[in-house]
Amino acid sequence: MPSRPRECSIANALAVVGERWSMLAMREILLGVRRFDQIARNTGASRDILAVRLRKLVDVGLLEREQYEEHPPRYEYVLTEAGQALHAVLLTLMAWGDRYVTEGDPPTVWEHECGEVLRPVTVCAHCHEPVRPEGMSVLRIDQPRP
Repeated sequence: MPSRPRECSIANALAVVGERWSMLAMREILLGVRRFDQIARNTGASRDILAVRLRKLVDVGLLEREQYEEHPPRYEYVLTEAGQALHAVLLTLMAWGDRYVTEGDPPTVWEHECGEVLRPVTVCAHCHEPVRPEGMSVLRIDQPRP
């Protein structure tokens, strides 16, 4: 009898945002680009694929569509609370890509409100120390059910 895969929040999250065009659309919206034509241009996604991805992001609660013109009806995409929470994930993914994938200087550099170049670091909410693999241990892990 085949076993089922492990239940995992990473897999659950990837089911929602793990597709290239979804993540690039979220990047654009986090950068303040909210209109379909601009998102399509900046991501390089085909219009039909982008429409499907944006509809899914709305359906799962990461984005909302807000009408900005009546005739003809036109909409822009705005982040929900859940969509805003992806900002840290995208910044961390970008930092990883800057370090391990992108050749040369990073294509996008952020400045933190303190005036320094932003270098995202995941920290413990309790002690505020950086999170490192050697400083963590699993308290509980659900086993796959047969």
